[in-house]
Formats: sequence, C-alpha cells, structure tokens
Amino acid sequence: MALINPHINFNGNAEEAFNFYKSVFGGEFAMVMRLKDLSSPEFPVAENDANKILHIALPIGNNVLMGNDVPESLGPVNENENRSKISVSAESREEADKLFDGLSAGGNIEMPMDDSPWGSYFGMFRDKFGIEWMIDFDPKHKGKV
Repeated sequence: MALINPHINFNGNAEEAFNFYKSVFGGEFAMVMRLKDLSSPEFPVAENDANKILHIALPIGNNVLMGNDVPESLGPVNENENRSKISVSAESREEADKLFDGLSAGGNIEMPMDDSPWGSYFGMFRDKFGIEWMIDFDPKHKGKV
C-alpha cells in the first residue's frame, strides 16, 4: 500500500523551516539534497540557487514531512495559496503508474512519470480539482522515503 506524505514548497528558507520542525518533532533528516547536487550540463543550476534545498525529508512516526526551495527561475511561491503538494510513495513502478494515471486524469501534468536524476521513478501533476500531487517509487526504499 502506498504512503501519503505532505510536501511543502519554500521561497529559500526550507532549511531554516525544517531545522525548526526537527527541533519540535525530534529525529534526524532522512535526506538533505541541495540543488547543486543535481547540477549538470543538462540541468544547470544558477549560483544563487546552488545551496537551496532540492529535497529534505524528516521522518515523523510512520510518515515523512518533505520540502524544497523553489528555484528563483520558477518565481516565488504564493504563500497565501496552496504551496504544498501531496507526495505518494508507491511500492512498485506499476503502482506508481496506476496512481499517476488515475489521479492525473482530467488534470494538468507538470512532469510525466520517468526515471529521475536522483534515482527514483517520479512524476508530478495538478489534478482536475487543482490539488498538486507527486508520485514516486524509489526501488531503494520500496514505499518509504
């Protein structure tokens, strides 16, 4: 069965926010990846975005709170609107495809399901109700972030 976890977008202060959440919930980060970690000729990262958070994950009980900084090139997150996504960690590629195809029907696909540069099978979309979703299968974690 897939796991559902909240994912929050930030305007450059994801690390500060997650250190605060960690101080409240305790625990250790399962992952901290910066935009510079993904930089390549195919995916250049602006110098002012290099140290921003690409992905951060804080396990809380059986769930994981995740987040990232939005690169400046994509514009600021409107903090008065929905700035969060629902992240679903699937147990298989087949389950990821089924969930992606079902939930994205009638919606707007932002990133089709494909192998990601960070090693998982990943896709992102806004459903027909305007809710933002990310579907992920990481064979190293099998349904766990």
